[in-house]
Amino acid sequence: MRLKMLVATTDAEYATFLSDNISEHHANTIEVSVCSTLVCLNDLLPKQRFDVALMDREMVEAADKSSINQPMLLCSESDMTTDKPEFERIRKYQRISSIISAVLEQHARVSKNRFSPDSGNAGITAVWSPAGGVGKTTVALAYAASKVSEENEVFYLNLEVFSSIPGYFRESGKSISRVFEMLDSNEGDAKMLIQGISCRESGITYLCSPDNFDDICILSNDETKKLIASCAALADELVIDMSCACDSCSKLVFELADKVFIVTEPSQAAGIKLNQFISQNDLFESIKEKTTLIANKGVDVSNSNIEQVISLPFVQSSNASTVYKTLSENRF
Repeated sequence: MRLKMLVATTDAEYATFLSDNISEHHANTIEVSVCSTLVCLNDLLPKQRFDVALMDREMVEAADKSSINQPMLLCSESDMTTDKPEFERIRKYQRISSIISAVLEQHARVSKNRFSPDSGNAGITAVWSPAGGVGKTTVALAYAASKVSEENEVFYLNLEVFSSIPGYFRESGKSISRVFEMLDSNEGDAKMLIQGISCRESGITYLCSPDNFDDICILSNDETKKLIASCAALADELVIDMSCACDSCSKLVFELADKVFIVTEPSQAAGIKLNQFISQNDLFESIKEKTTLIANKGVDVSNSNIEQVISLPFVQSSNASTVYKTLSENRF
């Protein structure tokens, strides 16, 4: 369902610029209407209801706002500092993407929780390893990039205790901890908040690192399920980069995933831990049919008990982004 948004400002040129940009770049998220005169506004409001309205001061003070769920004041930078605002404020003349992000984030807080356990649209691929340092994140992003090259909308969700995101992406957005707070309160629309604060780089949509690693550690299974469903509803493919733990949260992700990639590499420790998981853990039998072993850095896995294997070469580069983009050219 698209957000119904009204832009009401006497600055007709800016209103047209804003609405045209939204229609071109955010049509899947927002249905926009425009009024640049009070006559137009007074004629429109009795006929339609809006989730959000961006209104300049003249419009917001004169209009009957009963058909608007959340009026927001579209204002200059100087108006942003006024004490005790009656309405949420959105600053004019900033990047349109920043305006949309602010609108979605603010509206997500007052929206009713729309979570549905069956609301996900994406195929879900879980990327895991029983050993650390095997290139799990690199593989996850290589796979994500390969799906982008096939013109899929891809969401990368990092659930590691200590996030690897800063090594691969610019962290210019807001922390995933904001989503955790909403999930914990069970209020608001997590999917809309994710739309508002997510970043995008090289065609991959992602959320920035938690404010504190404890934020991931205390995430409940129910909250994890809601987080995954909310992200899956925004993409064709959801790639989940998991922690190396094999706990109840990991088991939940395995259960929800359509595909599981288990990553290993040539070190003795990685081989020992992989063999222990395969031979000693009943969980492996439950996911075996949907599991692919990712043999990273040219490791020989001919003796493994996993039929589906993808072998990746060893890419020598100190630049993490270069490595995953190079590996994305392999056939997954």
